[in-house]
Amino acid sequence: METLLVECVQSNLRLFMHRNAIFLCERLCAEFPSELNLQLLASCYLHNNQAYCAYHILKGTQMAQSRYLFAISCFQMDLLREAEAALCPANEPNAEVPNGAAGHYLLGLIYRYTDRRESAVDHFMQALSIDPFLWVAYEELCILGAAEEANGVFGVAAALRFQQQNLHSEPSSRNLQTGSEDGSVPSSRTLGLDDTSLKQVKQLHGNNLRDIPGHPHGAVVAAGAAIQTANSGHNVSLYNTPSPVPVQLSGVAPPPLCRNVPPNLSTQGGEGSPRSTVNAVMQAPRRKFMDEGKLRKACLNVLLQVSGRLFSDSAPRRSTRLAGEAAANSNSNAPQIGGNGTNHSSTKFLGTFRERDSSKVSSATFRSVTVRKGQSWATESLDEGRRPEALDDARSDNTATTSSTTSASGDDRSFERERTNMQMCGALTHGSRVTGGVLELLGLLRTLGEGYRLSCMYRCQEALEVYLKLSHRQYNTGWVLSQVGKAYFELVDYFEADRAFSLARRASPYTLEGMDIHSTVLFHLKEEMKLSYLAQELISTDRLSPQSWCAIGNCYSLQKDHETALKNFQRAVHLDSRFAYAHTLCGHEYTALEDYENGIKCYQSALRIDARHYNAWYGLGMVYLRQEKCEFAEHHFRKAFQINPRSSVLMCYLGMALHALKRNKEALEMMEKAILADKKNPLPMYQKANILLSLEKLDEALKVLEELKEYVPRESSVWALMGKIYKRLGMHEKAMFHFGLALDLKPSAADVATIKSAIEKLHVPEEIEDNL
Repeated sequence: METLLVECVQSNLRLFMHRNAIFLCERLCAEFPSELNLQLLASCYLHNNQAYCAYHILKGTQMAQSRYLFAISCFQMDLLREAEAALCPANEPNAEVPNGAAGHYLLGLIYRYTDRRESAVDHFMQALSIDPFLWVAYEELCILGAAEEANGVFGVAAALRFQQQNLHSEPSSRNLQTGSEDGSVPSSRTLGLDDTSLKQVKQLHGNNLRDIPGHPHGAVVAAGAAIQTANSGHNVSLYNTPSPVPVQLSGVAPPPLCRNVPPNLSTQGGEGSPRSTVNAVMQAPRRKFMDEGKLRKACLNVLLQVSGRLFSDSAPRRSTRLAGEAAANSNSNAPQIGGNGTNHSSTKFLGTFRERDSSKVSSATFRSVTVRKGQSWATESLDEGRRPEALDDARSDNTATTSSTTSASGDDRSFERERTNMQMCGALTHGSRVTGGVLELLGLLRTLGEGYRLSCMYRCQEALEVYLKLSHRQYNTGWVLSQVGKAYFELVDYFEADRAFSLARRASPYTLEGMDIHSTVLFHLKEEMKLSYLAQELISTDRLSPQSWCAIGNCYSLQKDHETALKNFQRAVHLDSRFAYAHTLCGHEYTALEDYENGIKCYQSALRIDARHYNAWYGLGMVYLRQEKCEFAEHHFRKAFQINPRSSVLMCYLGMALHALKRNKEALEMMEKAILADKKNPLPMYQKANILLSLEKLDEALKVLEELKEYVPRESSVWALMGKIYKRLGMHEKAMFHFGLALDLKPSAADVATIKSAIEKLHVPEEIEDNL
């Protein structure tokens, strides 16, 4: 009953029937109370987004998996100290973190959100060293600004480490299979279930493996169990005797030794007979493994060395046996050209991986495979011109001869050797395919990782070039296109950013990641209709996503309705308190409402979540600049500039803070850097002219403004500043002309008042105007 309930609960979880799983698991815990069953119940509640239930169920438990699940529930409830205590018990300072890479990743998140950056980086690195495919750990390192180059993280060392972990875990998988075969796990037929498919066998024989996410051998053991169940031909009892059928542990058929096998060879024997199983294995299609460079060769060499050692133990004994069989069979009709001893067969397998184009084996190849006790295949000619009848006669003669000359004890040893050899061949092929897949996946992660790392370092142009190296299929995915859009956003190329985000939205309309930045792009472009449409689409997709409410907030902010915008941004914060950008947007709205105190609190909240969120540093600098606290403003602008040293906007505002501090030489240098960083940005040129005006370098200031008006001919502030300079030069007619042009361009109400005041005082000397 306990086993049946566990299977039903796990089946319900796979089918997302969480309420039914919880109900059945409660029955299980009531009837069979144990900590393992409590873990399953807690998992059900976590799947159903009820972390508080899992918290109360697992509080005080001691097993490693229980502590991991308890830490997950604490993390979701924002009880970070309790989560840390569960993963690192105070009374066990040297205890291992449960669940390896996943445990270290969770601990890294806890340290990150409790402002312990070095410890967080250390645990993220440990997680990656255990599992090189744990992308989220590398993502966190990039966010923290501590990521190594992707070539170092997803390179040859990671592939070799993964291969070694696989080789070390193979014996344990075989032990697990042996335990399942000797009746330690009830079969499906014993439980009254008729379906003996691979899926159900995996459920029965892979319980220990299924609980470990990403375990590389769950399918392997299940495949071996499936072959044995399919070949049994009768109901399996609870304590069944293992069948003497060769079981391929790898779950992947080895490449065939021969080609063009006549049909009658494969149809000899019944459907469920061992011979048919071996034939199916031997005739499975072989995959070509191509030499793709030094990375693949390095990993394959490790695999081949290990496989060579494994084969070398049994080769002399099996070759001796086959030599004896060849002598006994010398009177048969079938010609004996060569035995298929282990030494010979292993050489053919290894040659398949060493040669680039070794896709063909000669049709004159011969093989001899012992199948079961008391019966063997003699060496069979596979020449395409040989008649099937001759092959049948040769097989029957050789079978009779072999059965009359082989002892029972010799057959037992022969079977064990054959079984071992088949397992080794399957392991070799499976390992090579795994190695090829590992190298391909690491290559993909290397490109994605390097692009993401460069984006987090705000080297956006380089990141865009890296993303272009991706294949067409990978580039045109929602995640990659969103990253491309963010890169263009940081480059202040809003049109390209809008285009990339629109493509991302088309590629995956159900994905909301990056849509908060897309709404900000549309805000800067003043695209009210597109922004409103995007916000409605996001809300209809997911009302509980913070990105949706950020888009709505940007809609209202564009319409100057800052109070309503603030409410929507606060809604986003309530939905995800760790969403740093939502805190920053709240700060912007408070600043627009001149509520500087609350604005500062919001920016500080964003920095507690992500210390490298430069937008929050910039927001604090703007608040202090408006409050004329220039030292504080310069400090915060410089912090933002250190994080994003390629931003023309940040350079410009840092220069403005330096100018307010009367450090005009430094301010001019910073403005020059800002102009070079982005020639399309008119703000640093305008501020440079202002600084030159304050230094009484009027001709240089006019020269800068003359160049600037070519870029922004409809910017009223440029014409107003030119009018002010002409007034100082005593050129009143030109000054009046430029002031009039500034008014014609419909400036803001505050600018209109300033320009009219300057016109009224046009003929008043500067000395008297300063005293007024």
